[in-house]
Amino acid sequence: MNEDAKQIRLQRRQRKLKIRPAPVQITAEQLLREAKERELESVPPPPKVRITDPEELAEYHRKKRKEFEDNIRKNKMQIANWVKYAKWEESIGELQRSRSVFERGLDIDHRNITIWLQYAEMEMRNKQINHARNIWDRAGSILPRATQFWLKFTYMEELVGTKICTNKFLIVQKFE
Repeated sequence: MNEDAKQIRLQRRQRKLKIRPAPVQITAEQLLREAKERELESVPPPPKVRITDPEELAEYHRKKRKEFEDNIRKNKMQIANWVKYAKWEESIGELQRSRSVFERGLDIDHRNITIWLQYAEMEMRNKQINHARNIWDRAGSILPRATQFWLKFTYMEELVGTKICTNKFLIVQKFE
């Protein structure tokens, strides 16, 4: 009798809440398979904005800069954010802004090898050899044991054709 009473209570509760088992039961495996299928469905890319005048271009640049600055504000120690921002500035031809972004990144973490390398490589790509030399010199004085700096510096000097300077730095590196 006790069992019958429980069954009746359960039926009443189900009627009140309208809780009923689904006619077709789905397993966890099926749910995962469906989720994977939905991931594979391609989401159409956002429509490309066609910029027609200088005001629109300036507005686009302002929005992109705000996005980058917001990302940096969220996590200052994420060096990838600084590098992406600086590379974007370089890609639109704003070398001075790109330098500014790299310098701000170096103010945050001056011991990070990646940001020094990216900064100097940006200067080398833009044929600013003296700027690149200054960066290599600063990087070498702050992190003298980072062999990547010395190797890249000597590579740059050999490309430019100043072997005297290259030999000098190789000798200095040996004795330190």
